[in-house]
Amino acid sequence: MSGAISGRVNASELAVPAGPVGRTTNQTSHDGGRSKRRRVGGRLLPRVVVTGLSVVAVIWLLPIVYLISVSFRNPDHAFDPTIISTNVTLANYKAVFHGNPMLHYFVNSIVVAGISTLVVVAAGAAFAYGFTVLKLRYTTALYLGLLVTLMVPISSLVIPLGALLQSLGLVNTYWGLIGPYAALGIPFAVVVLTGFMHDLPRDVFEASILDGVGGWRLLTLIVVPMLRPCLIFVAVWQFITSWNEFFLALTIETKDAMKTLPLIPQQYSGVYLGNPGALFAILCLVAGPLILLYLAVQRWFVGGLLEGAVKG
Repeated sequence: MSGAISGRVNASELAVPAGPVGRTTNQTSHDGGRSKRRRVGGRLLPRVVVTGLSVVAVIWLLPIVYLISVSFRNPDHAFDPTIISTNVTLANYKAVFHGNPMLHYFVNSIVVAGISTLVVVAAGAAFAYGFTVLKLRYTTALYLGLLVTLMVPISSLVIPLGALLQSLGLVNTYWGLIGPYAALGIPFAVVVLTGFMHDLPRDVFEASILDGVGGWRLLTLIVVPMLRPCLIFVAVWQFITSWNEFFLALTIETKDAMKTLPLIPQQYSGVYLGNPGALFAILCLVAGPLILLYLAVQRWFVGGLLEGAVKG
C-alpha cells in the first residue's frame, strides 16, 4: 500500500503540466520562424540594394553610351534608332579638328581651370588655417560672410561682373575668368577644409609650436600634409566646375582666340546647323579629360569627400 502511494506520489511529482509545455513549444517555434525570416531578409536586402543600384547605374550610363556611339557614327546614320551602331567612323572628330583650333581651346581651358584651382586650394587652406588654428579675430563673422556667398547664384553676378571686368580691362583675358572662378570657389573650399581641420589633433600643433615651427611653416609642413585628401577633393571639384562653366565664359570671352572648350558645341547646334555627330564628338572631347582626371584621383577624391562630410 505504501509502495503504491509512493509510486503515485513520485508519478505526480514527475508529471509536467501540459499548459506551460505547450506555450514554451509555441514560443520556441515562433522565435525560430522569426529568426529564419530575419536570416532570409538579411540575405535578400543586399541583393535588392545591389539590383536597384545596378538598374540606376545602367539608366545613368545609357545617355553616355549613346553620346559616344553617335560621335562615331556616319553622318547619314546619326539618327538611327539604335544605341550602338555598326557604322563606325572618325569623320566627326576629323571635321571638328579641321574646322576648329581645338588644341588652342584646350589650352585655354587648362590655363583657366588650372590657375583658378591653384588659387582656390591655396586661399582655402590659408583661410581655414586662420579660422581654426590661429583663432584670428572676427573669424565667426568672416565665416558667416563666406557662407552667405554660397547662396548667391552665378547667373545673378554675370552683369555686374561683366561691367566690373570691362572697366578693369579684363574682358577677353584669362584673368577675366580666373578671378571670378577663384572668388566663387574659395567659400566652398573654406567650408570643406574648416570642417575637417576642426577635428585635427591639437597636440600636434602645440608640439610643433614648442619646437619652433609656427606661422606659415606650420601650415605648409604640418597642416597641409594632414589635409591632403580634402585638398585633392577641393582641387578636383574646383577644376571640374571651372572646366564646365559656360554662362560667364560666354559673356566674358567674346573673341574666338580666348574661348574655352564648353563654348564650342554651340557652333554645331541650331535649327539650320544641326550636326549631331560633330556636336557629340565635341561633347566627348569636353568630358573626356574630366573622366580621366576623376579615374586617376578617384580614391583620394572619395576619401576627401567622406572626411569632409563627417568632420566638424
